[in-house]
Amino acid sequence: MRDNGIRFGEKLKDLLFPRHCPVCDDILPFGDKLACDDCIAKIQYIKPPACRKCGKQLYDEGQIYCGDCTRRNHIFDYGIALYDYQSMRKSIYRFKYRHRGEYAQFYAKDIYRHLKHEICAMGADAFIPVPLHRTRQDKRGYNQAELVSRELSKLFGIPTRADLVKRNKKTLPQKQLNAISRQNNLKKAFNIGSDVVKLNKTILVDDIYTTGSTLDAVASELRRYGVEKIYYITLCIGEGI
Repeated sequence: MRDNGIRFGEKLKDLLFPRHCPVCDDILPFGDKLACDDCIAKIQYIKPPACRKCGKQLYDEGQIYCGDCTRRNHIFDYGIALYDYQSMRKSIYRFKYRHRGEYAQFYAKDIYRHLKHEICAMGADAFIPVPLHRTRQDKRGYNQAELVSRELSKLFGIPTRADLVKRNKKTLPQKQLNAISRQNNLKKAFNIGSDVVKLNKTILVDDIYTTGSTLDAVASELRRYGVEKIYYITLCIGEGI
């Protein structure tokens, strides 16, 4: 009976506040669909070959790592991404800045459909969403990475631990900076807010991978507290070289 009540509540919510397609943003007809069929066909997914470190799309079957990952050492072990950035950049923008938190359910289910085996193979103890600074989260109303992470927890049965890592420094937006400035911008930006001793393997969750500086900064803190394996999943990633 309780499950029926939950489903009824969700249907009523959809009726009163109709969902928007995460690709085109048009209102979806009442029902279970999370996106337009035509829009789903337009999405560009990351497919093999991809960089075995950061997950960027590669175009040479003989290439193992992208140019960036051959030039720098990352602190995380490796990560994967779902979408090519250009095909979903408008969607991610609305998700972050236009109060389209509802998109999180579609993103998580898309991750489950396309990357289930890769994520299960990681054997993680927890999903850890990359945190926002409190003032930025208050302005947006939510942390977009945490919304996706909690939807992934429902699908994979892996808990989300949004309490572990705190962002204690209000940094400049990373998109405004070059690679070196990104790293400097994130120095001492994160700290551990809870006990992580019992976690051996974690999956960081974020929306966009550009240079990996943010993920490295979070991974550095987790390493200090004994986390052995640090993986990640991001919604979007740019092209590899």
